[in-house]
Amino acid sequence: MEKFILAIDQGTTSTRAILFDHSGNARFMAQREVECIFPHSGWVEQDALSLWISVIDVTNEVLVKANITFSSIDSIGITNQRETTVIWDKETGMPVSKAIVWQSRQTYEICQRFEDKKEYIHEKTGLLINPYFSASKIRFILDHLPDGQARAERGELMFGTVDTWIVYKMTKRKVFATDMSNASRTLLFNINTLTWDEDLCKLFNIPMCMLPEIRPSSGDYGIAEFFTNKVHIYAVAGDQQAALFGQTCWDKGESKNTYGTGCFMLMNTGEEPIISHKGLLTTIAWNINGKVNYALEGSVFIGGAVVQWLRDGMRMIHTSADSEVEANRCSSTHGVYVVPAFVGLGTPYWDDDARGAVFGLTRNTTNAHFIRACLEGIAYQCKDVFEVMKKESKLKLKSLKVDGGATSNNFLLQFQSDILRTDINLPTCLQTTALGVAYLAGLASGFYHDINEIKKIHSYQATFKPKMPKEEVDKRYKGWKKAVKATRMFK
Repeated sequence: MEKFILAIDQGTTSTRAILFDHSGNARFMAQREVECIFPHSGWVEQDALSLWISVIDVTNEVLVKANITFSSIDSIGITNQRETTVIWDKETGMPVSKAIVWQSRQTYEICQRFEDKKEYIHEKTGLLINPYFSASKIRFILDHLPDGQARAERGELMFGTVDTWIVYKMTKRKVFATDMSNASRTLLFNINTLTWDEDLCKLFNIPMCMLPEIRPSSGDYGIAEFFTNKVHIYAVAGDQQAALFGQTCWDKGESKNTYGTGCFMLMNTGEEPIISHKGLLTTIAWNINGKVNYALEGSVFIGGAVVQWLRDGMRMIHTSADSEVEANRCSSTHGVYVVPAFVGLGTPYWDDDARGAVFGLTRNTTNAHFIRACLEGIAYQCKDVFEVMKKESKLKLKSLKVDGGATSNNFLLQFQSDILRTDINLPTCLQTTALGVAYLAGLASGFYHDINEIKKIHSYQATFKPKMPKEEVDKRYKGWKKAVKATRMFK
């Protein structure tokens, strides 16, 4: 009987269940959209029970689509939107508030209280003081929950990122755990000692009894008793780290970039953390067999969202695919630059106040030039991250592995290769987040003997090689840097 690994990918806008066969093929998939709630400007919340129900739904649906039962499932892997914060009652197992999503800015004022401690926190966590991460979200919920702090100190409340919440519910409340990749995104985990940090918990006044046990990314998270009494959950990883693993970036210096609404670039830096001083985040990539790998991470806030804006906001194109057709109508932008800082600029600037801008317009500028400049703006932002990674890691990056919706745009990938002066590798399976956690689960269960077996089955559908002369790359990138500088001055 053929066996599959069931990967649960719980994301910000949807939950997916994918069945992978031994060759790493995504054979069957089920998907449900999940709702985001916007109670106030800048706030983003979700209903934690609805997230769990979506997991139940897609799991049952994918089994029906495959016409199998859990007897055909080797193991389960769970990957998740990171930093999103859930707090629930230990006795009832029910959430005590809405989950606060990673995107939410509602804890900005809490973060401001700790601005004078930012270097201290950075050295311990590799992160910045920012509403992005979980600690300020925990603090917000406890501050707004009646008797919240006292209940937490009495051990009545439990905190988890979405992975912990799903594992807890799937194991019928028997396992309360997370992995290091998710723990390292909370501002409460010390990436040097690899433990929850007592001093950081005191700083944010968060009782340590609320925090889950930390387990390996590839390891046993208990039996999925809600569904079956036989199948184990054998992997947990945050979505971007799972994608790094799914892209087989297992060696020091290997990197991947995900082109979604925004772009997330991660580079494996090996077994020693590199603390960035130029706007990168230091994070745990994964923990397997007692071996920890670290990564540097850079974030571009607006990536594929530029194409959505061209389609839905500017109405310059009818479909996303039209952007590639229009960009190819001209040989260059004729000096036009679009800086898509619609919600600020990410790495390496971390400028929340910057806003989008256009430079170099002339009477000869057409829609095609503008659309091409928008696509180039995505690639230029990624180059900003790429250049900082090279400098701080002191590693030579030979290639970049890519995934995400915008990778269907060949013009973007070719220009990205040109502007980075490096090969761009597009994998055969684009569901790399789910694939990564499937690989991790398979390693723990014995479905895969070792990573060498996975290397033999992992394949790529295309490679884009740089064609643009270095002098032209330097000229164009110099223009981009001028455009960013002008954008940041205009506030």
